[in-house]
Amino acid sequence: MLPWVYEFHWTPFHVIFLLIFFSIFVTIVATVIVAMRRTKMAEVLQKTEAIQWHSDFEDLPPSMKTCRHELSGDVKHRVCDHEFDCRSCTQHPVLSKRQTKAPMLQFEVYGFTMPPYRLYHRGHTWVQREDDGTFKVGIDDFGTRIIGKPYSIELPPVGSRLSVNGKGMLVKKPNTNIRILSPIDGEVIEHGDSEKGWYLKIKANDPEKATTHLLKGNEVPNWILREMERLQISFATSGIGVTLADGGELVPDFHRHFPKADWDSVLGQMFLEA
Repeated sequence: MLPWVYEFHWTPFHVIFLLIFFSIFVTIVATVIVAMRRTKMAEVLQKTEAIQWHSDFEDLPPSMKTCRHELSGDVKHRVCDHEFDCRSCTQHPVLSKRQTKAPMLQFEVYGFTMPPYRLYHRGHTWVQREDDGTFKVGIDDFGTRIIGKPYSIELPPVGSRLSVNGKGMLVKKPNTNIRILSPIDGEVIEHGDSEKGWYLKIKANDPEKATTHLLKGNEVPNWILREMERLQISFATSGIGVTLADGGELVPDFHRHFPKADWDSVLGQMFLEA
């Protein structure tokens, strides 16, 4: 059937067969090459994002690198030296056994809606495990309020792969873009638009360890309190004081009160773009 086979003849049937055979062969080869290139590009992108996050984390002041176990009250003082990724920390399992406080039950934390059934990333995203074993991801209430109304949100396409602390979303505003870090590793299998509420649905690489590094329970209130303090400091460095309502809640229409603020700098600090 092939030219190099003995007694091959150039008949119409053989020509048609060869055309089909080589078309399939070229398609397979091209598919393999494209897949290899995409894999290589994904690896390069992942390494690039890991390098960028390492640089951003190193630039954070020590006060922003508080260990989650200090937030929960398990230790008096401890600085995270694992870039907020407890999965690589040998002390995290040991310190976790010391936790004796009851889990957080309230939905409101200093005026912010922070449901206790969700887990939280330091870059102000929440993660919620779905019944099918996937994870839903969105921007938490604190992050949503300081962002204000976005011009648009750029979500990664379905099928793309995300890595912890790499880019998860890109919030676009008239004068600035805000990179929202991905809270977990995995493949994007669905996302919502402005009508459904901006979110990602992710199939985690390792569902059992996907959320080990995320804040939960009694860690959340102390974290939000420190974020409020950090927000005020970020404005102070821009020469603008922040006015909070009674009880420490952000005033309504937060952005309208500070039209001259350096929002690019403020939002960059709050979303860990040191």
